[in-house]
Amino acid sequence: MPDFPKNHATLSKGFGALLILAIILASLNLRPAVTSLGSLLDLVIEDLQMNGFVAGMITGIPPLCFALMGPLAPRLAGKRGPELVVAAAMGAVLLGIALRAVAPGTGFFLLCTALALAGIAVGNILMPVLVKRWFPGKIGIVTGAYTTAVALGASGVAGIAVPVNQMLGGNWRLGLGFWAILALLALMLWLLVYFGMRNRIAAQQQLAGSATDGAGIGPMRKNATAWWVALFFGGQSAVAYIFMGWLPKIFIDFGVSPAFAGSLLAILLGVGVPLSFVMPALAAKFSNQTPLVIFNGAVGIIAIIGLLLAPVQGAVLWAVLLGICGSNFPLALTMIGLKARTAAGVSKLSTFGQSAGYLMAFPGPFLVGVLHETSGSWVAPIWLIAGLIVFQTLVGIMAGRPRYIEDTQLREVR
Repeated sequence: MPDFPKNHATLSKGFGALLILAIILASLNLRPAVTSLGSLLDLVIEDLQMNGFVAGMITGIPPLCFALMGPLAPRLAGKRGPELVVAAAMGAVLLGIALRAVAPGTGFFLLCTALALAGIAVGNILMPVLVKRWFPGKIGIVTGAYTTAVALGASGVAGIAVPVNQMLGGNWRLGLGFWAILALLALMLWLLVYFGMRNRIAAQQQLAGSATDGAGIGPMRKNATAWWVALFFGGQSAVAYIFMGWLPKIFIDFGVSPAFAGSLLAILLGVGVPLSFVMPALAAKFSNQTPLVIFNGAVGIIAIIGLLLAPVQGAVLWAVLLGICGSNFPLALTMIGLKARTAAGVSKLSTFGQSAGYLMAFPGPFLVGVLHETSGSWVAPIWLIAGLIVFQTLVGIMAGRPRYIEDTQLREVR
């Protein structure tokens, strides 16, 4: 790996540990607003009398919101610094989750959900920026820590949302509002970090200029490396959201019980928890991440073939293999930190890669539903998933090559 510029303020061990803890706690809040709602959606639909279109929009809208709202992050961070903006993002998640729990109707419920998703979108973009800003020599380890937290927040809340709701009396409002506590803890810790590190944050700004405005770096839409990263992020996101939305139904229609189908999704997401820590550490050791991309792609194709040939008999194995393939998510996030030399570059690459990627991922779950409805079987949708896995593997090979967005800009200037 190259020697990165020493444009970061030194952190004491105490503040370094506190900042890592804050990053982890914020990352735990980047999925519960989505996965807790999915588990209780039937209760919400019934109580608020939502129609099918609105219900379908709620399940498919998160990646679109992430794509549209993510670009706000660098603009805000450029003015106030990413630390304060992440604190504000946790406040948005807190308010969104808490207020939608008391929503009198569908419109207010959607508005509050959008507020929470806006906070999540900002957090998605700024986590890699913070890692590069404060831990440039430990990108793999710290990225692994926060992507593991994202995976835990997704799989853990999905698994216990229903029991928690039952424990609270079966009232979906309490069941959804409960997760505001997690956001409150994150907000309190980030305020502590911000006010406790104000001098260090100011020193960082002075050393690096603006760590998030990307001055001197060309537009990402004209940068080949940025496009490969965005395509890779989009491909893996599409597959991930397809499985989160459709995997249980696919297995149920193949003859698996609903309870077992739910556990298969939990297995798929659960496999991603340890891999979310392992994959970034491995990726950071290689200047070229292509071998990891190819391995994940091969495992995913094996799982797809198995799903077509023996969906029930090998259901657990296919879920495990698909979970391994899903480690392309932490790999893509690690690439964002590795394919730029500075925090400014990471900010621009993170914004472009995640926003464009989530926008590409948005149609995936809808296309699966359309193919299933028109064909009357799951064969065509599964082939679509196979095509997406091949696609993300091919573009991931290009994204993993040892090159940097600033290098591309230098060639353009010359």
